[in-house]
Amino acid sequence: MATKAGQDRAFAKLTSIRKDVVWWETGSQPPQLLADGEVSMTTAYNGRIFDAAVTNKKPFKIIWDGQIQEHDVFGVLKGAKNKDVAMDFVRFATMSKQLAEQARFIAYGPARRSALPMVGKHFEAGIDMKPHMPNAPENETTAMQIDAAWWADRQEELNQRWAAWLAKG
Repeated sequence: MATKAGQDRAFAKLTSIRKDVVWWETGSQPPQLLADGEVSMTTAYNGRIFDAAVTNKKPFKIIWDGQIQEHDVFGVLKGAKNKDVAMDFVRFATMSKQLAEQARFIAYGPARRSALPMVGKHFEAGIDMKPHMPNAPENETTAMQIDAAWWADRQEELNQRWAAWLAKG
């Protein structure tokens, strides 16, 4: 994707598999598509698949190979009226203990590695959440990181190309 030729190859591959792909738009769709038998494999938010498998007893398994990891950030705008309160929140929300606690409720990995050893059991199912974290060492050996700077430079252009490709149906 780093070059025009690479982008052309990617879109050519998409064209070659177009008739065999079911596109989804909301996070609730992948587990439903699997449950309904409309697809045998899908991309998905891991928390949705975990919930379907653990809470709803669906026979789903996450394949971590080649997972795409994204990192979220907090930001406080320059000149914010309540900057001190905002910074207090950011400090609280990014403490290892708080991140580990959050992981009891959804299988999204804590942003700090220091939180991984503190991750406990699922609040409802009582199962150990550590093996279900995308950033558990055994799950991220082949993980790919989103290159935010690259996408910042190319997102508009590629989104337009993507929309035009989709419209061709």
